[in-house]
Amino acid sequence: MEAYLGSVLIRYVHILFGVLWIGLLYYFNFVQTEYFKESEASAKSDVVQKLVPNALWYFRWAAAFTFLTGLYLLYYLSITVNVAIVLGALMGTIMAANVWFIIWPNQKKVIAGAADAATAGAKAGLASRTNTLLSLPMLYLMVVSAHGGALPIIAESSLTALWAGIAIIAAIELNAIFGKMNPLITSVKAVIHSGLVLTVLFGLLV
Repeated sequence: MEAYLGSVLIRYVHILFGVLWIGLLYYFNFVQTEYFKESEASAKSDVVQKLVPNALWYFRWAAAFTFLTGLYLLYYLSITVNVAIVLGALMGTIMAANVWFIIWPNQKKVIAGAADAATAGAKAGLASRTNTLLSLPMLYLMVVSAHGGALPIIAESSLTALWAGIAIIAAIELNAIFGKMNPLITSVKAVIHSGLVLTVLFGLLV
């Protein structure tokens, strides 16, 4: 029973919250953002005031519990520490941090109609698109780490791939914090294509 609660049940909860989190991430990026481009100002304002706060509540807490249950799985269960799981967990951690420390604080300004709401919205949008970009390789790395066969544990022979992956992730996140929206992630089609290319790149690394 203890093994069941500590492994199967926690994995189930981790995946459940992960589905909710990433599902809402895709809703915001693929549905809501595109709707805002075409909607009237009054309709957009109604969505921002009534729908967005509720969706963001589920969004941020799903991110938090996905992170916490993932942390439990990494540190308290016998998970083989390979390059794929380290890079995937790093992406997931950064994505959760983006939700709580960039997207949510800036979205609160947008909802409140603050003087810098436009700037805050742009910052939140960039972090959200960055999370969408990272979500595709992150999901692949999580799957391949558990079901991709016997990947080697981290050793000297795999350090190059590990550090290369960390450098790529760092560059992407630094742009989310200090950079600006670029053509690689501006549109829905662009971020999907860029995410798939990034997935192939990380697949080759691991």
